[in-house]
Amino acid sequence: MLTFSRLRSLQGLQNLVCSVSPLYPSRSYSSSLFGRIGFVGLGNMGSRMADSLIKAGYEVAVHDINHDVMKMFSDKGILTEDSPLKVAETSDVVITMLPSSNHVLDVYTGQNGFLSGFNPLRPWLFIDSSTIDPQTSRKVSAAVSNCSLIDKKDGRKPPAMLDAPVSGGVLAAENGTLTFMTAKICNNLAMAIGMLGVSEAFALGQSLGIAASTLTKIFNSSSARCWSSDTYNPVPGIMDGVPSSRNYIGGFASKLMAKDLNLAAASAKDIGFKCPLTSQAEKIVLGAFSVIWKLFSAIKSASQSSAITVMRQRISPVYSATITLERKSSNPLSKVDLLSPVSGSTI
Repeated sequence: MLTFSRLRSLQGLQNLVCSVSPLYPSRSYSSSLFGRIGFVGLGNMGSRMADSLIKAGYEVAVHDINHDVMKMFSDKGILTEDSPLKVAETSDVVITMLPSSNHVLDVYTGQNGFLSGFNPLRPWLFIDSSTIDPQTSRKVSAAVSNCSLIDKKDGRKPPAMLDAPVSGGVLAAENGTLTFMTAKICNNLAMAIGMLGVSEAFALGQSLGIAASTLTKIFNSSSARCWSSDTYNPVPGIMDGVPSSRNYIGGFASKLMAKDLNLAAASAKDIGFKCPLTSQAEKIVLGAFSVIWKLFSAIKSASQSSAITVMRQRISPVYSATITLERKSSNPLSKVDLLSPVSGSTI
């Protein structure tokens, strides 16, 4: 497992200090051991993380099932491979950033996965930055540690797999300031509950006639201060450069919050631990999806106008949605944005 480590940029990867248990004692790695880095999973986060490595001067090989994003990297002269196995065969270190546990299992142990070729392996280090359940991480780690290495120089042990999910979102991925951790589920649980609380407080305050800017100053000067108020403010126009001020584009999607809350609830259930706030937060997020899709279905069946905008449709005390429907050709519903928590303002 990777110890909680703040990296100012992904260049810091070369100085990564990690602790791998139980087979691997604490080790420091120099840049000479990294060679080519393979990267699998080029979504919103992964593509930016790979770009940061490329900008830092690392030789990178990439793979994703999205052919468009693969072409984007290929057009920049970056080596693209047609399978995870091919990435592993040409890389010394491999990083994955994938949507779910099933994707991680498939990329590591599935057909044409990292471990589907013959032993021994070329990569001596696998870094999984996906947010997945602990059981899957342990299963993949065990599978990796059962393999041997082609190159055993420098006294290297069997290959290691690090559970290293990240926090900081798309902006931090672009800027190379992600935080790598082993407690991502717990971190995102706290973040989700905190964001719900901050959003509800903004909604209440504005309903009582207090401006969002005033609420922000008060929160950030007192005990309510947190990431959701001072770094990722959910109210449009209060803070530059955050999703709420960019029409909620490029932020942490609500579906990912729902996924992380589900992982937290499942992990708690596995050990018999009661988490009442987790359960309530999960119900709120899942309820938001239900209302969004019911609203969307109603609009789709009722409207054929060229452009319909429903702004900040109130769907719960703390969640809202902006649904933009635009006509393209004969399709009046060509663009649909279902977005993250915003202020509780009514239409």
